[in-house]
Formats: sequence, C-alpha cells, structure tokens
Amino acid sequence: MFRAMATQWRTGVGGITGLDYNVLPWLMKIEGVDDEAAALNDVRVMERAALDLIHSKGA
Repeated sequence: MFRAMATQWRTGVGGITGLDYNVLPWLMKIEGVDDEAAALNDVRVMERAALDLIHSKGA
C-alpha cells in the first residue's frame, strides 16, 4: 500500500505534510486488501518514518 501511495504526498508552505488518504479506499479495493484497519496502520507507521527522514534532511 505504501508504494502504491508514492504519488499521493500532500505539500504545503512548509513542505511535505503527509499522504492524501482520500485515495486509500480505492487503492485498498484494487489491491484486494482484506484488513483495511491493519493496512491503514501500516501506512501510517511508514508515513511517519518517511516524514521524519524527509524533515530531518531539511533541518
């Protein structure tokens, strides 16, 4: 799921702010995800790690 979301980053004045979750239901459907809650949790964990890395490089 996280790789499928690679083009769904939201940006603002301060840079990347997070993933656009509006596309997640559609991606979960086409990927055949059975446990949506677990998939969402996994995406959030990876998103947080990615944001930490992205913002640490800008500091």
